[in-house]
Amino acid sequence: MRSIAKATTAAVAVLTLSVAATACGSGSGEPGTSAAPTTITFWDNNGGVRTPIYTELIKRFEKANPTIKVEYVGIPIASVQQKYDTAVAGGDTPDVGGVTTSYLAGLVGQQALEPADGWLSSSGMSGKLLGSMLTSVKNTAADGKTYMVPATSNLDVVWYQKDKLSAAGVEAPKTWDEFFAAVPKLTKAPDQYGWTIRGGAGSIFQLLAEAYAYSGVPQFFDASGKSTVNDPKNVELVTKIAELFKKDTPEADVTNDFPKMVAQFTSGKVAMMHHNLGSYNDHVKAFGADKVDAFPLPVGASGKRTVVANPVDGFAVFKNSEHKEAAWKFVEFLVSKESNSYWNQQTGQIPANTEAQGDSWLGERPYLKNAADVLADPGTVVVAPPYHLPQFSSITKADTEPLFQKVLLKQMTPQEFLDTLAGKLTEAQAEWKKANPN
Repeated sequence: MRSIAKATTAAVAVLTLSVAATACGSGSGEPGTSAAPTTITFWDNNGGVRTPIYTELIKRFEKANPTIKVEYVGIPIASVQQKYDTAVAGGDTPDVGGVTTSYLAGLVGQQALEPADGWLSSSGMSGKLLGSMLTSVKNTAADGKTYMVPATSNLDVVWYQKDKLSAAGVEAPKTWDEFFAAVPKLTKAPDQYGWTIRGGAGSIFQLLAEAYAYSGVPQFFDASGKSTVNDPKNVELVTKIAELFKKDTPEADVTNDFPKMVAQFTSGKVAMMHHNLGSYNDHVKAFGADKVDAFPLPVGASGKRTVVANPVDGFAVFKNSEHKEAAWKFVEFLVSKESNSYWNQQTGQIPANTEAQGDSWLGERPYLKNAADVLADPGTVVVAPPYHLPQFSSITKADTEPLFQKVLLKQMTPQEFLDTLAGKLTEAQAEWKKANPN
């Protein structure tokens, strides 16, 4: 993926200059000229890595729709939520933007988005988008409407170097017991490690995915609205992970964000790494497609595979847009079979378009086929994170990531850490229930 991005740096620069010369909101080619095309602005919520893919799709869209021009703006994923909040406050939102369920509730709460239910029901896309992704989107909004059209989803997996496991006589772990037995076998002094921990930005979602996969607890809140994050089995998992730090993981893990974690894995010094399907291209670039593989997070003591649902990624039309129909036409194009298949083939993720899921490239990637099968398996327990809480993102990032670093440095116990997180989530859930009694 990075190689693609590098190769198209010049194209991105041209796009950026073009965008800088134009206001963020919608516009048109030449005011007063009836033949001028309608111009819509599109914000990519993970700009840079995926810019070349959208460059190609926009080219295809404009060829098929010569009366509509699309101005692309790539927003870095680390700052996209703040960028949207600032734009909403200033009334300077794009016509259409990439959005995920992790911050969808905040945008809906600010009444920034246009519901897509009417468009979808009369569209050729009706009935062709994966039901579980649509449900995840609707559950995020208190009124149950579809404020975002799903395009892709993901699954947490463990990437591993085949030769390192083979040399150590280790098979890809299927259970957490097998996992914790394998990690030390893959650690070799002075600088080969069996595992790597994401201790910096983005650490909490990965840690919670591991904890619920280990404990098998099926929901984030019990019937009384109390968070289950500090369930004893979740505490047990965090304790076991923290014990690996500096013994079977690099010391730098305490501040590792996604790029640094991937860089450690692709350097060849780490045998196994937890991430999602989206880092596939980084691993193939480093090792080659035949040297790396992935397995779903292991099964815990419950015996059932339990997965924390990744945020669903998709597209939303903004309420302030002066060209909503053109913006919807672009969204409809992006989630069509051909476009959705192309996008997900390039990123290595799971298409939302059910027709695209039947394309041959999906079956040619066993790790991806396995991931799709896990999500489709009726025996899989899917734990829905509380994306409906507007504070969920800030609680799990700004409030809690520094605390996990304290756990790794033995300045805070796993029990204290999870009790603090559970308390914040319970309080936020109570506030949400009070505001949404029905």
